[in-house]
Amino acid sequence: MSGSVTLPKTIVLLGAGELGKEFAIAAQRLGNHVIAVDRYADAPAMQVADRAEVISMLDGDALEAVIHQHQPDYIVPEIEAIRTEKLAEFEARGITVIPTAAATHYTMNRDRIRDLASQDLGIRTARYAYAESLGELEAASAAIGFPNMVKPVMSSSGKGQSVVKTAEEVAAAWRYATDQGRGDTARVIVEEWIEFQFEITLLTVRQWHGPTLFCAPIGHRQERGDYQESWQPAPLREDLLEQAQAIAQKVTDALGGAGIFGVEFFITEKEAIFSELSPRPHDTGMVTLISQPLDEFELHLRALLGLPIPSIELHGPAASAAILADRQSAATETIRYGGLTAALAEPQTAVRLFGKPSTRPFRRMGVALARGETVEEARAKAQRVAQQVRIDLNPL
Repeated sequence: MSGSVTLPKTIVLLGAGELGKEFAIAAQRLGNHVIAVDRYADAPAMQVADRAEVISMLDGDALEAVIHQHQPDYIVPEIEAIRTEKLAEFEARGITVIPTAAATHYTMNRDRIRDLASQDLGIRTARYAYAESLGELEAASAAIGFPNMVKPVMSSSGKGQSVVKTAEEVAAAWRYATDQGRGDTARVIVEEWIEFQFEITLLTVRQWHGPTLFCAPIGHRQERGDYQESWQPAPLREDLLEQAQAIAQKVTDALGGAGIFGVEFFITEKEAIFSELSPRPHDTGMVTLISQPLDEFELHLRALLGLPIPSIELHGPAASAAILADRQSAATETIRYGGLTAALAEPQTAVRLFGKPSTRPFRRMGVALARGETVEEARAKAQRVAQQVRIDLNPL
């Protein structure tokens, strides 16, 4: 990965959601050829990619057929539900998997990355245990204590997470986690509840032959286990920022490869506690579409291609707010967006609509972006813009 880089490259994108869409746009700006793969047709990244393939990425034979057909230079996973053993095979054939096949295998499941951080690297995390049945979850929850957090070991964007306050709520948490988890195993993690002040995402850029770089910390708010808004920079004390950066570098160095990692932390009065890690652009990092000259997608692309990243700068305080659907669309309905004239009239704001082909309650359909003199001003602007956008379902 050293020396002069020549383009274009062929990139197979495994997962074609909104994050994949922005990455595909960044890749194509430098002339690269992108094949977007997902389990359903007309996924957001497919709408801008050069080619699209609809398969189950848990089907090793289907994955093999796609890679054989397109002969990519890079395989870039965007979701968790992938047959990761096949990625190791592709890597052995000389195809670069981002960040690496081993790192992808580790991070696709919360159990592997949590064990790496806590047991192998000695990093402070919440106390945790695993369960593969309701009975095991009941016993683990009692041992961890209440309240606690229950999550599928394989999921994305907070799906399947719930706060369990009493023993009577464990069964519902088990059903929710196993219904919403991705992959083909029913395994959950139960975590100690941390009394944190706030949560952050530290976007960490690992280069093939250069220093690890960091974006300004991103604060975020979740509901139903899913990101609702994010802002940058988060108000983090310098000592806690240095602690978080050191932990992020330790974990990403252990994983290796190149690209951007979304490293999540609980921030308490005294420490930054490692929570989770995604080896790719992060949903809370969509704020960088307006906050930074080089957004997280451009940074991911440059890092994996081995292109220079001279600096990571911040325009100033910025925020993002999710635009959510409120009901399920029918096959006989089309999706239309209104309110954009009012939404886009606000200075220093922008809207990204993802183009998802269907809606369901609380599904993220777009994002509002805003800059301001302060983080508080930017957050208020982003929320106002998001609330102006109307999602209408009309008969075909």
